[in-house]
This record gives sequence, C-alpha cells and structure tokens, in this order.
Amino acid sequence: MSAPRTARARVRAQLTAEIADVARAHLATDGAAALSLRAVARELGMASSAVYRYFPSRDDLLTTLIVDAYDALGTAAERAEAAVPREDLRGRLHAACGAARDWALAHPHEYSLLYGSPVPGYAAPETTIGPAARVGTLVVAIITDGLASGVLTPLPGVADMLEPRVLADLGLTDDPVRAALTVTAWSGLFGAIGWELHGHTHNIVRDHAAWFRSVVDTHADALGLPRL
Repeated sequence: MSAPRTARARVRAQLTAEIADVARAHLATDGAAALSLRAVARELGMASSAVYRYFPSRDDLLTTLIVDAYDALGTAAERAEAAVPREDLRGRLHAACGAARDWALAHPHEYSLLYGSPVPGYAAPETTIGPAARVGTLVVAIITDGLASGVLTPLPGVADMLEPRVLADLGLTDDPVRAALTVTAWSGLFGAIGWELHGHTHNIVRDHAAWFRSVVDTHADALGLPRL
C-alpha cells in the first residue's frame, strides 16, 4: 500500500490542477502562442513567482496541457473501443475514431493545441510521445488482432515509405504495406477531424457525422477490415 500524500503534496496537486485549468481557459480566449504564466497568476490572485514554483516556464505549462489533452483524448478513444466485441475490427475502429471526433468537438481549443499550428518557440519534449501515440496504438492493435486471428493476412507488395524503426514500433515489420496504410489512416482521420473543426468543410458537407463515418469506412476498406 502506498503511503498517503502529505497535506503539502495535496495542496501542491490542487494548485497545479488549478493553474492548468486557468491556462486551458486562456487557450480559448488568447490562443496557445499568447499563453502567459503572469496572466494565469493574476487570474488566480497569485504572485507570478509563486506560479513559477509549479511551472518553471511557459513551455513547462504547455507541455502539461499537451500531455493532459493527449491523455484525455486517448482515454476517450480507448474506452469507446473497449466496449466493442473484439472480433468486430471495423466496429472497434469506428468506436475509437468516433470518440476521438466527439472529444475534439467538445474540446476544440485543446484539440487545436495538439493538431493545430505549432506554437512559436515551443519544442515538444519526449514526454509527449507516449500520450500522443495512444489513438494510433489503438489502430495498430486492431490490425494486429486481425492478423493474429487470421481475419487479416499480410498484404502483398513492398512499401518503403516508412523508416524500419517505425515498422518495428508498429509491430508490422512483416506487413509494411499495411503499416503504411495504418499511418495513412491515422493521419487522414485526424485530418478529417481538423478540417471539420476548423470550418474547412462547412457549406460543403451536409452531415458531418455521416461524412466522418464514411471516411473511417474508406480507411477500414484500405486496411482490409471486414464488415460484420
């Protein structure tokens, strides 16, 4: 059993969460590029020097917001995908991607922080890589489950678009064609969400939910996921 947190640790955790919550609100009003620790401190009624004890720099605060957003997005997709029977590969993809779209529509400014324009002067550290990969990992898991069960068989042909390290990371070294299609699906699905979120498909697409389902089906067909 882990030791209970001290009162000081609980206060620190609470204040850290409050700072992050105010910073998220500032994303909506000011944008990520204008995020300011001093402005967050003023809203909280704290001295800026006190906030710096929790987040030494703006980049540290941005990293926390980014990791939290990736984790929230990943959790939403994972929970939806877990509710679908394991043999329904296409249904699992629809659930994961649909949940990602729902989360993005409910949290547009956080989604834009993840997949919008880069923040000038900010370089994401390695701590963001794992959280960023959670939805992509779900897509890979669906493919590998299909291959393991025999529902899918490796696609013929050679694809040299991806780095060998990426093939190994995806666990699809023996199926480079499908690995490339997986990366295409991952980027295409998030691209479709971003286009909708940023208004690029408004006045073009009549039913965005139906359109997104068709986009998922297009990638599912390319990946070879069967229809049940």
